[in-house]
Amino acid sequence: MTKLAITQLSVDDRPREKMMMHGVRALSNAELLAILIGSGSREETAIELSQRILNDTGNNFNTLGKYDLKTLMNYKGIGEAKAITIIAAMELGRRRREEDVPDRPILNSSQKVYEHMRQKLLDLPHEEFWVILLNRAGKVVDTVMISRGGTASTTVDVKLVMREAIQKLAAAMILCHNHPSGNNKPSSDDEALTRRISEAGRLMDISVLDHVIVCDNSYYSFADAGKM
Repeated sequence: MTKLAITQLSVDDRPREKMMMHGVRALSNAELLAILIGSGSREETAIELSQRILNDTGNNFNTLGKYDLKTLMNYKGIGEAKAITIIAAMELGRRRREEDVPDRPILNSSQKVYEHMRQKLLDLPHEEFWVILLNRAGKVVDTVMISRGGTASTTVDVKLVMREAIQKLAAAMILCHNHPSGNNKPSSDDEALTRRISEAGRLMDISVLDHVIVCDNSYYSFADAGKM
């Protein structure tokens, strides 16, 4: 019986294509390992070879991580380069487990938002507009600069704000920009932009919690002022 090469499998069965279509979490352990291996032998595909290796480990990556070059190269289809790739990947996983997960702050007040953003915006001669993205627990997922402008204003594309929120799967966001002049009061353009982004957020079920204007020694919060 003729074996199918991995390129002859349907797109949904090819691990690289499957990952691009459905995300890395959709892949089985054998499919993840097959991506590292790249190709199998004339007798079996990379996925079949990967499954055979995993069967010998009890489908346990901790056991696989103890395999040395010689043990891996005993498998037909695994040469030195592939064995080195597998060992390197296992070591990366081990080092990742050893690292502390960075603590994500909870910004549940305008003062905390100001403290979070002040160092990024301190002493800038121009305006920058940032968005702080939050998960459902209220923790910071990412802090992203959307635009940089002149001394008096910066142009903000609402679509870019929403794209960042959607890509990061944010449940909520806090808007933030600076006033180099030191005047923390919002302009009519600031108020109009806040309304537009809030309306776009409602359509996408993403809450806009606040818009904080940062100056060197003071700030203004739309939420504190009852304007959200």
